[in-house]
Amino acid sequence: MSESPTIHIPVFPRETLEWLAPGPGQVIVDGTLGGAGHTRLIAELVGEKGHVLAIDRDPAAIERAEEELADLPVTPVHGSYDVLPEILREEGIEAVDGILLDLGLSSDQLADNDRGFSFNAEGPLDLRFDPTRGEPAWRLLNRLSAEHLANLIYEFGEERYSRRIGRRIVEQRRKAPIRTATELAELVRGCVPRDRKSKLDRATRTFQALRIAVNDELKTIERALSRFPDCLRPGGRAVVISFHSLEDRLVKTAFRQDPRYVILTKKPIRPNESEIQMNPRSRSARLRVAERATC
Repeated sequence: MSESPTIHIPVFPRETLEWLAPGPGQVIVDGTLGGAGHTRLIAELVGEKGHVLAIDRDPAAIERAEEELADLPVTPVHGSYDVLPEILREEGIEAVDGILLDLGLSSDQLADNDRGFSFNAEGPLDLRFDPTRGEPAWRLLNRLSAEHLANLIYEFGEERYSRRIGRRIVEQRRKAPIRTATELAELVRGCVPRDRKSKLDRATRTFQALRIAVNDELKTIERALSRFPDCLRPGGRAVVISFHSLEDRLVKTAFRQDPRYVILTKKPIRPNESEIQMNPRSRSARLRVAERATC
């Protein structure tokens, strides 16, 4: 049996469908299945003659989708969207009509106390999308030098107090290893001054940096965007939803520099106030769309 039903609310549901424009009989890839909110909406539009390939690195998301989407034309695939050409080849699919990436964390991952995505998680500070592969964040914290940690937190989290945080982590682990999200969050808050103008928790940038490092997120995005044109039919669309500047910069650059893409959104689409009120996690979301060139 899978875990409990999803609690995730998809970001930009209306805009995603408008720009992806899935129609009856089409083949669409949802490269970030997550809570399957977008997947379900797309599957209902492509209909029984269509097909949605739903990919995720998180085994829990795949298991949940196999149960909750069993009545829809959806094939859940455990894997990473940057190897989409290989996945399509295995599925016997030559090209697809559209690709969606929603790069944000799902509410289901944040609610899982054993993954460490939430600042309040008392379980292990893991942060891996796929807990069967790679190195958990707590192990990374307890083996890297203060300088290496500081560089990582600055580069991937854009945290101006990264040096202070790196030194404090090393000082703390001499007494006892940092193993949980709550331990790390408390330590970081003690290093970063409070900013009354910001709604971000002071630990946000550090957690973001560690998550990016553990999952190799930026290289995965860059590699995927360079390979997607080979998977799209002419006129097929790539819709990408990002949540911080590092992700968005990669998407913007890929769409601008690759001649196989035709940009459809000159500026990123941002959530309106009603969506932010309904789903506060959408506040930082940015949606960009490009189309596969026809020649």
